[in-house]
Amino acid sequence: MSYPNQQAFDYEPVTRRVDAGGESRASDEQEFAAPSAFEFPSPRFAEAENGGQLKAAGPQSAQSAQPSPAAQAARRRVERTRSAARRQGNESWIVKRGHTLTYLGIFLFTFVVYFRPYELIPALSAFSSMALVLAVLTLGIYLPTQLGLEGNLTARPREVHLLLLLTFTALLSIPFAIVPGEAWATFNDTFIKAVLMFIVMVNVVRTEWRLKGLIWLALGVGCLLSLNALDNYRAGNFTVEGYRVEGDLGGMFGNPNDMALHLVTVIPLAVALLLTSRKLAAKALYAVCALLMLAGTVVTFSRGGFIGLLFGAGVMAWKLGRRNRLVVTVVSLVTLVCFLALSPSGYGTRLLSLFNSNLDAVGSSSTRMALLKQSVKVALRWPIFGVGMGNFHIKSIHEQVSHNAYTQVAAEMGMTAMVLYTLFIVTPLRRLWQIERETFEDRRQSHFYYLAVGIQASLVAYLVSSFFASVAYQWYVYYLVAYAIALRRIYDGAQEALKGAQSDEASATEATEPGAARRKSVRAAISNQLDERAGTAAG
Repeated sequence: MSYPNQQAFDYEPVTRRVDAGGESRASDEQEFAAPSAFEFPSPRFAEAENGGQLKAAGPQSAQSAQPSPAAQAARRRVERTRSAARRQGNESWIVKRGHTLTYLGIFLFTFVVYFRPYELIPALSAFSSMALVLAVLTLGIYLPTQLGLEGNLTARPREVHLLLLLTFTALLSIPFAIVPGEAWATFNDTFIKAVLMFIVMVNVVRTEWRLKGLIWLALGVGCLLSLNALDNYRAGNFTVEGYRVEGDLGGMFGNPNDMALHLVTVIPLAVALLLTSRKLAAKALYAVCALLMLAGTVVTFSRGGFIGLLFGAGVMAWKLGRRNRLVVTVVSLVTLVCFLALSPSGYGTRLLSLFNSNLDAVGSSSTRMALLKQSVKVALRWPIFGVGMGNFHIKSIHEQVSHNAYTQVAAEMGMTAMVLYTLFIVTPLRRLWQIERETFEDRRQSHFYYLAVGIQASLVAYLVSSFFASVAYQWYVYYLVAYAIALRRIYDGAQEALKGAQSDEASATEATEPGAARRKSVRAAISNQLDERAGTAAG
């Protein structure tokens, strides 16, 4: 049997738990601490009700004395606490651990999606569907655990509502697609998996360690991709356009532009973790990761990756250097000049081809511009449901994709879907900015500050880089938005716990002070009685 509102040791529920008496509280520790907030009268004296006089309490009066209402309430709370503890001991192993197994499932699933071990290890080549198996197992664990813990299928932050609406729009577009079968295949291939895993992450990643665990996977695959790209560049393995390299992992990282997009969105996270770490070894490790991924981004020769990197770095510099923005601006410009000066031969020309297509030897710049215009035309021609997910190539130039996530959604699912998709990305930014503002001056919460800034920079980098890649249905943005929601809820839980502790302290003070005053008055009355008796005896 499971009880929806019992808290696990590493799990913060969506709503504050309510005890049997209808009182809201943050944790069992507060309940156990409640009795100490009340002071009981001294057993040697009792206050008489007749005339408010004080008298020494003999054995008979001590037995007849009744506990105060505060003491009775405290005892009732202790009994309720013990009863709740007994019930909690009977809960299932899974529910008591608050999505621990679900998090293990999403962690392993993410590992397989990122690293694709069945491609790296020949012995695992027959297990190419392990990601699907892990996804099914994770959902199988998630559903009963979530129902047992929260009594619902998912929490409902605004981003979840937006994504559910986007999913509904995608389903509506399938019957109206040019080739419905192809639209369904696109929906069922990656997009719906990303949606489901996003919902799982929103509800499961509820501690800072769980959040960092997923970020570490993103950093790990980023470092591996960068090492592979640098090794291929050193060896002269220019497999794309005759002068560009790609990593050894396929899937979502098979294209150098997509790989660069991942790298520029996790570099800010590496910098944020560097700033939150206290150990020198950890700082050095994160610094090496950031520099390695920066080098990996360069050798991809991705123009979209560079622009995303530029905007992401700009956000980080502007927010972290808010006390001396003039100095930060000058240093950033000098760093940019040095970066371009030290970049590989032909890198600057590649970037300048954004403004002059004649500088592009293979003509990809002019082709991208033509595809952008065509995708806009298709979106305007089919504004309600689009041409269907994965169907743009039918109306495209030479069967090519749009190379733009926003026009990809608009052309394939309609203008409403594009608005929902954009709102899904930008909605977390406002709350992250609030966390940044609230924690800027508080050193004790600096880890929230740096992570909020880092995730903002990552989202901005994605907003820019995805303008040059058809990645709307891929995993990138769904993980980033899940990070933002996780950080927000972890922060809110920490603030709620802090306020609860302060409230308990205030309640304890209020409950203790009357008892102290009563004891003081008792002592004063006894002293007066003794003085009167002494005076009478002396007289």
